[in-house]
Amino acid sequence: MKVSDLRGILTYIPGFREKTFVIALDGALVADDNFPNLMLDLAVLRSLSIRLVLVHGAAHQLLELAKQTRIPISNADGTGITDEETLKLALTAANRITHEVLEGLASNDLRACYTNAVIAHPYGIVGGVDRLFTGRVERVDVDFLNLLLEKGVIPVIAPLGFDGDGRTFRVNSDGVALEVAEALKAAKLIYMSTYSGFTKGGNEISQMSVTEAEEIYKKHKAEIPENVLSKFEHCIRACRNGVSRVHLLDGRVDEALLSELFSNEGVGTMIYANEYQAVRRALKKDIRAIRNLIRESVEEEEIVKRTRLDILSHINDYYVFQIDGNIVGCVALHVQPGGEMAELACLSVSGAHENLGIGQKLMLFAEDAAKQRGVKSIFLLSTRAFNYFQQKGGYKEGSPENLPPARKEKYDSSKRNSKVLVKQLA
Repeated sequence: MKVSDLRGILTYIPGFREKTFVIALDGALVADDNFPNLMLDLAVLRSLSIRLVLVHGAAHQLLELAKQTRIPISNADGTGITDEETLKLALTAANRITHEVLEGLASNDLRACYTNAVIAHPYGIVGGVDRLFTGRVERVDVDFLNLLLEKGVIPVIAPLGFDGDGRTFRVNSDGVALEVAEALKAAKLIYMSTYSGFTKGGNEISQMSVTEAEEIYKKHKAEIPENVLSKFEHCIRACRNGVSRVHLLDGRVDEALLSELFSNEGVGTMIYANEYQAVRRALKKDIRAIRNLIRESVEEEEIVKRTRLDILSHINDYYVFQIDGNIVGCVALHVQPGGEMAELACLSVSGAHENLGIGQKLMLFAEDAAKQRGVKSIFLLSTRAFNYFQQKGGYKEGSPENLPPARKEKYDSSKRNSKVLVKQLA
C-alpha cells in the first residue's frame, strides 16, 4: 500500500468514527478462503472506532447439512415454509456459523457475543399456506445492542428470531440486517455475498440514488438475477427508512470491504438516500398544506382537529418534510412551561409517501430539536398509532399522571382517552 493511499483513507475516518455499520454476511462467505481476511478487515474498522454489528446467513451450510444427513428441507433462506425438521437443521447450521464467526473475531482480538436481540413472531399464513416455523421480525432490542456497542463488543446475530414464549423462528438474514440497521439508525448497511454489485447492460454500477434504484427496479425487475433481487429490494427499503448508505459487495474479493469504504471508486454498488429531501420549520404559507395533510387523520380521530388559527398561533412549533418542493409530512413540538418537557404532536405523512421512513425522520428531528432546547423528556398522546411509536420510536407507555398539570387538564376534558407515551431524552 502506498503512503498516498493512507492519506486518502484519513479523509474518511472523521466521518466514520463512532458510527454504526451493520454488515450482513452470507453463509457461503464463512466457508470461503477469504473469510480470515474479511475478519482482519473488520479489525481494521474497529481500530478506527467504528461500531460494528454482524448479521450472518446460513443457507449455504443448511443445504450442505441437508445433503450430509439426507434430510429434505422445506426452505433454505428463511423466506418460504420452515417445517420442524428444517428448523432443527437450521439451528445446527446457524450455531455452527456463529461459532466460526466468533472464532474469526477472537483471532483478531475482537470481543463479540451471540445475541437474542431479534424478537420475531410467526410469518403466518400466506396464500392459504402456513409458513410454520418461518418468522418475521417484530422488533429489535435496541437497548441491548447499544449496551454491547458502548462496551466495544460486536453483536453477532444469526438468522433466528425468538418470541416472548421462548420459541425460535427461522428468519431471512437479509431482512434481519435491514431491521437491525433501521432500528440502530446505522450509517451504513453492507451486504456481502458471493457475487458483486448491481450490473446493468453488463456494466457494474458503482453508485446510484435510491430514486434511480427504484426506477431500475420498476422497469427491469425481470432482468435482475434472483440472487441479487432480494438484496436490491432491501437496499431500497433501507434508504427509504433512514439508512443513508447501503452497499453490495463480493466478500470473496480480498480487501473488498476496505476498498469500498475508503475509496471514491469502490468495488461494489452503493445506493444512497436522496439528498433533496429536507425537514424545515413551517411557514404561514404552509398552513393550508398542513391542514390538507392531516384531514384524513382528523376524520378518523387519530389526530385532534386543528383550525387555521390553532396552527397559526403555534406556527413556530411546526415542522414540515419536503420532497422536491412538495410538503408530504408534518410534526409539531410543543415545549411545555418550565422547558423540561415537550409534546410531540400532529405527526402525519401523506398516503402516497407512507412506509418510506418519513414519519420516523420527522419524529427523530423533533426529538433532536427538543434536546437542543434543553428538554429532558418528551411525551405524546395517541389513540391508534401507539404501536408505531413504541416500535419505531422507543416510546414507553405511561399514564395521564405523567403529563404537566395544564396538559393533563386538557387531556381530561377532551374525553379521548388517548394512550400516554413517554420517552426520556436525557
